[in-house]
Amino acid sequence: MRRTVLAALLCAVVGGTSAGTGGVDLEKYLKPESFSNVKLSPGGDYVAGTVPLDDSTALVILRTSDRKPAGVFRPQDKNHANTFEWVSNERLLVGLAEKLGVLDTPQPTGELYGVNVDGKGGELLVGYRVQGRGLGTRIQPKKVEDVAAFLTDELAGDDRNVLIAVWPFAEDPYTRVERLDVVSGRRVRVSGSPVQRADFTTDHQGEVRFAHGAASDNVNKLYYRAGTNAQWSLVNDESLSHRIETAIGFSEDGALAYLQVEQPTGPDAIVSWNPQTGQRREVLRDGVVDPYAIIFRPGTRVPVGALFAGDAPRTRFFDEKGADARQYRSLEAAFGGPVFITSSTRDGGKVVVQTWSGSNPGDFYLFDTRAKAAEHLLSRSEWIDPKLAATVRPFSLKARDGLPLHGFLTLPPGSEGRNLPLVVLPHGGPIGVFDEGSYSNEPQMLAAAGYAVLQVNFRGSANYGRAFTQAGAKQWGAAMQDDVTDATRWAIAEGIADSNRICIYGASYGAYAAMMGPIREPGLYQCAAGYVGVYDLPLMFSGEAQLSDSAMAWQREWVGDPKTLGTRSPVNLAAQLKVPVFLAAGGEDTRAPIKHTERMEAALKAAGSPVESLYYRTEGHGFHRPEHQREYYSRLLAFLSRSLGGSTASTSATAGADKAP
Repeated sequence: MRRTVLAALLCAVVGGTSAGTGGVDLEKYLKPESFSNVKLSPGGDYVAGTVPLDDSTALVILRTSDRKPAGVFRPQDKNHANTFEWVSNERLLVGLAEKLGVLDTPQPTGELYGVNVDGKGGELLVGYRVQGRGLGTRIQPKKVEDVAAFLTDELAGDDRNVLIAVWPFAEDPYTRVERLDVVSGRRVRVSGSPVQRADFTTDHQGEVRFAHGAASDNVNKLYYRAGTNAQWSLVNDESLSHRIETAIGFSEDGALAYLQVEQPTGPDAIVSWNPQTGQRREVLRDGVVDPYAIIFRPGTRVPVGALFAGDAPRTRFFDEKGADARQYRSLEAAFGGPVFITSSTRDGGKVVVQTWSGSNPGDFYLFDTRAKAAEHLLSRSEWIDPKLAATVRPFSLKARDGLPLHGFLTLPPGSEGRNLPLVVLPHGGPIGVFDEGSYSNEPQMLAAAGYAVLQVNFRGSANYGRAFTQAGAKQWGAAMQDDVTDATRWAIAEGIADSNRICIYGASYGAYAAMMGPIREPGLYQCAAGYVGVYDLPLMFSGEAQLSDSAMAWQREWVGDPKTLGTRSPVNLAAQLKVPVFLAAGGEDTRAPIKHTERMEAALKAAGSPVESLYYRTEGHGFHRPEHQREYYSRLLAFLSRSLGGSTASTSATAGADKAP
């Protein structure tokens, strides 16, 4: 039995749910994770983890001795403890984020909180909502200014101070590095930057050595300096090299720097660079995918390898015979699958190990590196039984122009994967986003309804190198859509999908692709569903979008010239959409404003095409309230069932009062 950790605490903080009988149990898939990120304190006395709630994300701190709670920090509603780091055994630094919909990527606010291990002493140290001590005193340790700040270096060994990158509120600002006192909030300038919108990389002594950023033209530049008083020198200019380079750290002796470097073809490489001689040497590169996460030696900031999210997660090391590689191989053998060390004590004696799979949201273990003993700490979603979950299989094919494509197929539990009704699920984004094959609630829910679920990483997706991503530039409704079509036809040819029972469904960009699928390929899909989608491409460039110069340049580079995009907008092609359509959107969505969906629905009705819709005026980019989620997925499963014959939901929520007629 999977052990419940902090059951009483989570019940009090999160609350409980119940499910009906028969059909698909929605509650299993809509319930937030118990824990997301988990990290060990420097001395190993505590472990902290983020806990997603309905309208915020809390930070829970446990004692490792008895697994009982030491403290809880919960930000105000609609704020999320997005990042956190241990500064000492008694103090943490928490970075806040906001999001207005469940599909939104949390947007960091640039606010940093200092929090004691007991959850008390929480104080906003830096950010636009910092307040002074009033006019009655000249002692003002915290600066009151409109800035955003992000952790650069936790300064191991200094229990009071960290280094932060400070971003003034301005269009494409020049950022700076400051030393922040995590108790008083006092800040001292350490370094400026030679480039706008820079982030920074430090050495083992906490000196700022690299700056990486871009101006409004979005041309990436990497600068290096030998030390605090040295001048910055340009290492890489994307406009000249046609690649992006970022610094990830230094060798143990500090003589070499490690860079992640894009390549002309294929995935990124990790290279060592000698600042004294300029010599470069490739130390690590996968044959198919980019580095997904850098592996650091426990207790240090020394990079030693990388995790790759390919057909199956895999780790590789600069020295495959070294102690770091041997430790990972031992853990992988013991746990029977991929592992990743999320954190460690400063002496490296204890580490937190994360395990996961396509059928398992993930578990965290406390591992004693000396005693070679592991203890289960907690699970992301303890109510999910991996043995009963749907299986996730990788697949690959070649697009019609020969470009290799990779993706994942989720199959219903117990299925042999033959002649199944299929839901094609293109991801959102679309540029720089990818499906990695880990456990995901939506594909699992659809598989529980009896569908095979196909997710292909079409051109433009991340993880397969610069050239693969660049191949998606200005390909909305064109080659990107053809990749989705080719993957669908592959599933038919392989005997996986019943050609007469295929629907396409997606959210955000995925909703756009869901509408364009039946338009470009009449007869291939039997229905289409779009959730908080973008359907009128020129509207993305309107004044309502309130885009910065850099964001406008990015959209023109990747989406295209708004004057030419009307011919690839579903709102203008609705007469060609002959299958049943289901649309849903939120009135407070700033990513894909509700106007897109309203125009799409009106165009379909004018064309006489069958369409049904669901609107919630108080929701954003993805429905947030549990009762709205339940109604949406109940409606979606019922809609799919009418065309594909799968199961419907076991529970049905009543419509909210704010729902549009």
